[in-house]
Amino acid sequence: AILAQVLARAGASRGASRHHTSAFHFFSEEMFALARTAGRHGLVAAFHRAVPAIAPSARALAPKARGFSGAAAGKIVKVMTSEIKHEEEQYEQAKEIKAFLAKSDFKLVDTMGDVNMALEREVGDKVVRIEWQLTSPFNPDVEAEGEEAFDQEATDFCVTVENKSKGSGVAFYCSTQTGEDHRYVIGNVKAFSSAEEKDGVSSYNGPEFEDVDDKLQEALDEYLAEIGMNNEVCDFIDASALDKEQREYLRWLKITKDFLSS
Repeated sequence: AILAQVLARAGASRGASRHHTSAFHFFSEEMFALARTAGRHGLVAAFHRAVPAIAPSARALAPKARGFSGAAAGKIVKVMTSEIKHEEEQYEQAKEIKAFLAKSDFKLVDTMGDVNMALEREVGDKVVRIEWQLTSPFNPDVEAEGEEAFDQEATDFCVTVENKSKGSGVAFYCSTQTGEDHRYVIGNVKAFSSAEEKDGVSSYNGPEFEDVDDKLQEALDEYLAEIGMNNEVCDFIDASALDKEQREYLRWLKITKDFLSS
């Protein structure tokens, strides 16, 4: 009766959405919940009542029981096949991405399987590198309130300007923001004299940008503009961060499906 209850409740929990709890996950949760309710001996007793005892002589001749992993894997593959088809039909790359790359001096660095992305360009004897990561398209706070539309969350990024021969440079830690006038804000500005100091976890990250003199803030902002930082770059960062997450999710589906199908 306990096992039947588990199976019935697991079947009732099935959902078609990517972001709802899967039936087999729910099954495991319910199994442990019922085990806690009935007690270890109660669950074992219920199992033995459901499965007839096998005589020792017959047990020796019985074939080995087939593992449940094959059936579970087949179920996952079936669901993932449907999900892959749905995601491929719904996927459409934002127009801003191709349009930006077609006219920009920046070169995109994007490796599948890596959550990081970067834009690179050379300005004289310096290398400019803008780095950021993929972003989830779902806002849990808004979803909890039952709203459908929401403003995209800010994307954190870092603009590094480094001397090609000396290894010294500056790094601007920034975030995108909504609006048309100024699409990004600066948090800190780090200065480094070598690659070791640049990557050092204990190295000084510079002062809070809002704490420095207003004229210095304005000058640093103008410097970023001179090396190519503008609203179009921010639009590209936001759009590509979402696009990257979608492409990586689809890749994850395919890799997992292929593994479980083998």
